[in-house]
Amino acid sequence: MSQLHDTAELTGSGAPTPSRGAPGAVPPGRGRTVAALGFSQAVDNSESGLINVFFPLIRTAFGLDYGALGMLTAIPRLARMLFGPFWAMMADRFGRKKILFLVTGVWGLWTVLAGFAPNYTVLVVLFAISAIGTVASEPILNGLLPDIFAKSERGKAYGLVRGIGGGVGIVMGPAIGMFGANPDGWRYAMWAMGGVSILSGILILLWVPSTRGVSSSLISADPDSGTFSFSDALKLFRIPTIALTVAMIPFVTSVAVLPFFSTFLVDVRHYSVPESTVIMAVYSVGTMFSAFLGGYLGDLFDKRFGAKGRVMLMQIYLVTFAITVALTTQLPFENRPFVYGSALVLGLVFSIGFSGCVLPMISTVVPLQLSATAFAFLFSFVQGGIAALFSMFAGNIADAIGLGGTFLWFMTVPYLLNAVLWFGFYKVYPRDRAKQDARTAAVLDGAI
Repeated sequence: MSQLHDTAELTGSGAPTPSRGAPGAVPPGRGRTVAALGFSQAVDNSESGLINVFFPLIRTAFGLDYGALGMLTAIPRLARMLFGPFWAMMADRFGRKKILFLVTGVWGLWTVLAGFAPNYTVLVVLFAISAIGTVASEPILNGLLPDIFAKSERGKAYGLVRGIGGGVGIVMGPAIGMFGANPDGWRYAMWAMGGVSILSGILILLWVPSTRGVSSSLISADPDSGTFSFSDALKLFRIPTIALTVAMIPFVTSVAVLPFFSTFLVDVRHYSVPESTVIMAVYSVGTMFSAFLGGYLGDLFDKRFGAKGRVMLMQIYLVTFAITVALTTQLPFENRPFVYGSALVLGLVFSIGFSGCVLPMISTVVPLQLSATAFAFLFSFVQGGIAALFSMFAGNIADAIGLGGTFLWFMTVPYLLNAVLWFGFYKVYPRDRAKQDARTAAVLDGAI
């Protein structure tokens, strides 16, 4: 009975916690839905990444330093913190399909306008407005996937979305990067990316079903389940796994430092902007396979080692990624085989942890009514805020100790420390998972 009481306290009502992956009619067209969501995420990530790729040209045009890159990098993270939860609430109220179309499709017009910026100040303003919409897709789709896929399939689902995003980046990166040969190429890139964003919105209209239509077959016991609520965010801390996830997020510094990698290729490895986009495309090839690999390995470790499997995989990932970053950025090799090969390996490792471990673990321990709140709170508000603050200082740090030193001390070292912190999950995650499984079993048995 205490576990059933915990369910009511966490969800804020006496309504039953619906089964994740419960029997029922699975909505058709899941493949097209995942494809559209993956493309949407790829476009939104590419829009934010345009500044990183074309910063050498923007720097020359407006006379900037690494501090300006840090500020521009911080804008999407700050927007993610402030507007990620907002868009999640709007999606719950007006429908996820409508909001995704607005922020992924229509909002691309702001990216087009940013390409006309006459100076750095106007660029910052227009890019900030563009970023407000760019950050919306991730919290919405992260809350949507658990409604569509059973628990045993979630690793593959998250991996598919990330993998599609990586695959789109393979083509989009070099294509947009061709503009880098022109001093005003960053403007052309903004205009082109805005057009691609509008195309993404059209795919959302055609392929993504309405949110409630997707959810109803799986969460019919509670029509209000899965919605975002600020009042529910504090309830998440009653789940120790979530509390520990909040503690580990500051050590995930790649979201703030990795955007400097494109400039690192130009300034330290001495490649042109167009070729740096090709190298980043090679990196995207790695991230695409990494997403699939992470989903597969996460599900495999879970089946082989039970509740501790994903924790084990996450620690292996953190150490491997830290070593890969160190080898990629610290060895003094500038020849093409090494640079291209290290970029590929970096991408191959990058997505394993979140696709195969973090995202499935969170969706497993959180009641479905709080899933949208959990994803928006953790990865929009908490991670977005921390990444924004760190990005503001990262540029100044790079000016002081160089890009190589920044990668070493602010990516490699934090990831190794994070691997140590993850020992704490061996205790809390199996217990939280067992509690949620008991709640689900009670629903299926008709006990609540």
